[in-house]
Amino acid sequence: MAKIVLTRNPFIKNALKSRYPQLAVFIVMLVGYIFAILAGLIGTPVGSHNFSIVFVWIAWWAILILVAVPFFGRGWCAVCPIPLPGEWLQRGAILAPPDKKPKWLNLRVPKMFRNIWLQNISFLLLALFSSVLLTTPNITGIVLAAMLFAAIGLSTVFERRAFCRYLCPVGGFIGLYSQTAPIELRIKDKQVCVTCEGKPCYNGSSAGYGCPWDVFPGGLTKNTYCGLCMECIRTCPHDNIAVNLRPFSADLAKPSTRMDEAFKAFIMLGSAMIYAGVLLGPWGTLKDAAYNVGSSAWFVYAIIFLAIIFVILPGFFTLGILNTKNVLPLKQRFASLSTALIPLGLMFWVAFSLSFVLTNASYILAALSDPLGLGWNLFGTATTAWQPMLTTVLAPAQTLVLVGALIWSARTAQKAANEVKVSSIPVIVYSLIVTSIMLWLLL
Repeated sequence: MAKIVLTRNPFIKNALKSRYPQLAVFIVMLVGYIFAILAGLIGTPVGSHNFSIVFVWIAWWAILILVAVPFFGRGWCAVCPIPLPGEWLQRGAILAPPDKKPKWLNLRVPKMFRNIWLQNISFLLLALFSSVLLTTPNITGIVLAAMLFAAIGLSTVFERRAFCRYLCPVGGFIGLYSQTAPIELRIKDKQVCVTCEGKPCYNGSSAGYGCPWDVFPGGLTKNTYCGLCMECIRTCPHDNIAVNLRPFSADLAKPSTRMDEAFKAFIMLGSAMIYAGVLLGPWGTLKDAAYNVGSSAWFVYAIIFLAIIFVILPGFFTLGILNTKNVLPLKQRFASLSTALIPLGLMFWVAFSLSFVLTNASYILAALSDPLGLGWNLFGTATTAWQPMLTTVLAPAQTLVLVGALIWSARTAQKAANEVKVSSIPVIVYSLIVTSIMLWLLL
């Protein structure tokens, strides 16, 4: 499949270059986000009837994992409300052209933090406390508020979107899996960027702001760190930037050599498997340990959780590739071959989310009519009874997703192995084993 330049269409191009459509979506999202915080803090403590729990962890999560990430990559980041207040403070404007005089401190993020390790840690913290987060509205409200204020605080100290780029727990895995999406933002002609004076796409101009994600579009080869904010399309004086439709997983043809990205793949893969066991499995002892945060059983659970992600999964993966004859260092082989786990992890989350969302989707109608649990019935659906949806097709759908994931992972493993000139068989066998475990956990 050849790339299709979507911005060749005048309607799409004008819609992306204009700030007003995006701003309208931003405002709606920001209002919804603030309402979710308030609902979590002052609404009913019953999670299944509170807007913050139902719309964040069921409705939003379903849209994110089942639609937004697989098909639009960083599309959520293009409309995410979390960085907005901090960015407006940082710029001293909402829509006005940028002022060349820096606002606030405008410091550069220290080099040691310019990676996704902090995003890995922040995701793991949320994952370890997820049982409380998914069921306790005031905890969800506090976490949502903390993310908003962290984004504001970092915007007043550091340049650009430091929170999004280096700390956001959601942004980390969206960036990883955006490599599989069929949407990309790329330059049209590299030579035009080489000769362009001032690089307004990165530094900004009277037409717009410099890249908030600290990315030079002329060197962009992957979706991982592009937030699709569209500022570069607005500032490029040569109309040299396009949004394209491309084949799935195009970015994975060139495997990464970064260890922070490699471990993100293991974090997401392991977390999906553990979540399947805790939230969907029949093991009461495991469920109790995960839910009783602070107890001795929970600490054991946390240790096992981290051991699976940082020792067991990467350990067996390393053993599998250890004997592959190659002059490349083991660290580089490990990072490159772990690329094969990206489509596998994404599909693990899709399979898990199908169970989680379809089981709990009926809560959405009730929470829509009574978002704070105060006895309202705004749309006549407040008394909707809980009922799992599409139960007869769930297991076949999950099986199909996981079998497809294994095939996708195997093809990616072959490409990555060809790049580092080793056999792909150990990675394919590893993928087969973890897929079998995930099937057992779900079915």
